[in-house]
Amino acid sequence: MKPELLIIGKITPRMAAAFDTAFICHHHEEITDIDSFISGAGKAVQAIATTGHDGVPAPILTGLPDLKIISCYGVGYDAIDVSAAAKRGILVTHTPNVLNDEVATTSIMLLMACYRQLFVNYEYILSGDWVKKGEAPLTRTIDGLSVGILGYGRIGQTIARKLEAFNCRISYHARTERSDSPHRYYGDLTEMAGDVQALIVITPGGAATKHLVNKEVLEALGPQGCLVNVARGSVVDEAALVTAIQQGTLGYAGLDVFEKEPQVPEALFNLPNVVLTPHIGSATVETRQAMGDLTVDNLVQFFEKGTVLTPVPECQHLIK
Repeated sequence: MKPELLIIGKITPRMAAAFDTAFICHHHEEITDIDSFISGAGKAVQAIATTGHDGVPAPILTGLPDLKIISCYGVGYDAIDVSAAAKRGILVTHTPNVLNDEVATTSIMLLMACYRQLFVNYEYILSGDWVKKGEAPLTRTIDGLSVGILGYGRIGQTIARKLEAFNCRISYHARTERSDSPHRYYGDLTEMAGDVQALIVITPGGAATKHLVNKEVLEALGPQGCLVNVARGSVVDEAALVTAIQQGTLGYAGLDVFEKEPQVPEALFNLPNVVLTPHIGSATVETRQAMGDLTVDNLVQFFEKGTVLTPVPECQHLIK
């Protein structure tokens, strides 16, 4: 008998085909009565495939008695109660590394779009201002920019490496300083924000980092500063950000993530110094295929060999 799998959230056709081959699949979106499922068919479910956005609802995590593994399609897993899973011996995996380059590129795209006023200049053509007014106003370069990176894990270091091509002066804030890093470490985030021209946020989400970028950090960045967030919306105090943009105490914002996705504050719409994208950090065909393959491979290898490729750090001790 094939093991039974509960699928939460959207998956690609390639993932669906692989899951259908290796598992008996249950789709969360097709379950009309979750309580009946938990007390019935759910008793046989041994695995969950989910996304970093959807996570695993608490009633499902606690209600599936034979659950052994949760495979997350995404590098972020703050929507999964990993501590509760680990206490029950449930292994949680995610998809690091395969999206490092793409998310790093997205952060630089947002930075450049802000500084070079990409959408302002696009509108300059559409409005006819190029014909009526002549040359567009000058913008700013990112070459030689002083950039602070909040979060210095795999993606943060990839961002730093890519920014080196623009001769940027790079600093970082993280829980601990890395002795092998060529970049300047700040133990205080507000201090770093005051010393840099742009701040790129790529730290994990969750309670520990909620509103880490607060009013004080935004004010330290200043009226010429730029905030780029490709991490989680919860890391930035969104209300404080809106106020800072409206009052001019923050110069620019390039945002790929938001506190209450897919809801985005309308106060940020149609502003010349704000660039908004709908959580597309890793959203390319190539990267999402690699993420999907890793999500599947973690599950298949677990049931074939009892091991996985990419466990989350909190579950390392559960690997045999």
